Amino acid sequence: MDKISAIIIDDEKRARDVLSMLLERNCPNVSVVATCIDVLSAVEKIKEVQPDVVFLDVQMPNYAGYELVKFFDEINFEIIFVTAFDHYAIKAFELNAIDYLVKPVDRLRLVDAVERVSVKVEQEKSKEEYEELLHSIKNKEYKKIVIPELGNRRIVEINKIIAIEAEGAYCKVYQAIDNPLVISKNLKYFEERLEIQDGFFRSHRGWLINLNHIKTINKTELTLTLSNNLTAKISRTRLAAFETQIA
Repeated sequence: MDKISAIIIDDEKRARDVLSMLLERNCPNVSVVATCIDVLSAVEKIKEVQPDVVFLDVQMPNYAGYELVKFFDEINFEIIFVTAFDHYAIKAFELNAIDYLVKPVDRLRLVDAVERVSVKVEQEKSKEEYEELLHSIKNKEYKKIVIPELGNRRIVEINKIIAIEAEGAYCKVYQAIDNPLVISKNLKYFEERLEIQDGFFRSHRGWLINLNHIKTINKTELTLTLSNNLTAKISRTRLAAFETQIA
C-alpha cells in the first residue's frame, strides 16, 4: 500500500498529538509530514508539501477550518474534518458526502476514514463540493446534496428532488428535471440526510417524498400524485403523520 502524506491542523497541541499518535498506531500507511495551529499557516504548508490528506479541525480562531477552501483555486488533496459535535456541521458533511471525525476521535472510525481516503487519493477532487459545504455550514442552510454515483459524485439541488424510491439495495432518485438517478444506496441513507426540516417525509417503506412536490392524495388507493405526475405510495399507518406535516 502506498504511503499517504498528511497534515494535521488544530489549534490545540494535545489534539494534534493525540491524532498523530492514533495515526501512527493504527494507520501505518499514513505519514504525518506537518502539523499546523491555524488556517493561514496551514495554507502555506499545504502549498509547500502538497499532502494527500488534511485532517482539519473545524473550530479554530480567526478562520474556521472549513474556510480553508477559500484560499485555493482547486482542491488537490482530501480533507477529513475533525469536530466537536455540531449538528449543523455534521449534517453538512453528510449531505456533501465528506468525511468527518467527532472528538474524541474513535480509533475504528479513524481507520475507516483513512481507508476511504486511500481509495480516493488518486481521484480528482471537486472544489465545488467543498464550497457547497462552506455555504451550508456558514448559513446553516442546505440546498444541495452530493450523491455517490458509479464512482463519481453528483451534486443535486435538494428542492428539485421529487421523491426517492427504494429498489432493493438501490434507490431511484426522481428529479424535477433530468432522468431519475439509480444510486447504490438504500432509502435509509437518504432518510438520515434529508431530515424533516428539508421537507422530506417517509410516506411508505419504499418511498421518501418531498412535501413541496405534492399535488394530490388518494386515501382510497393510498397513493400520492407528485410533480411530473409521479405516483408514490403512502401506507395507511403514515396517513395521520402525513396530514400533520402538511397542515
